[in-house]
Amino acid sequence: MEDVKVNVKIKLSLLWVTLMFFYIYADILGFYRPGLIEQIIAGEIEEVGIQITLVPWLGLILMTPPSVMAFLSLTLKAKANRWANIIVGIVFLGVLIVFFLMGENPAWYIVYNIVEGVLMALIVWHAWKWPKQEG
Repeated sequence: MEDVKVNVKIKLSLLWVTLMFFYIYADILGFYRPGLIEQIIAGEIEEVGIQITLVPWLGLILMTPPSVMAFLSLTLKAKANRWANIIVGIVFLGVLIVFFLMGENPAWYIVYNIVEGVLMALIVWHAWKWPKQEG
């Protein structure tokens, strides 16, 4: 058996896709909190994550870059690709930290945040360590 070297573009794209699955699943699980549907119907939403999901423009602004990075990681030229992944990865790691510090988070949400943070750190790390011969 032989290990096949995976191109850094594919690694980055798959990391962004994995991150998006974690974003989506954490938001979906958030809707299962007892009483949340009633709060939404009454217009009394207290959770930042749920507010982002329900405020279309904010959700669009926050979810478009990671979604598009899955494609751009495969198509951009190496230098632009490297810097786009580093910059967007760092920005979204900062966003994750800010939103994490803004609210009271249940244990399961903290675990999701940790995994999301690790995925973002891997994105930045793989982009930073981009091999010179790959493009």
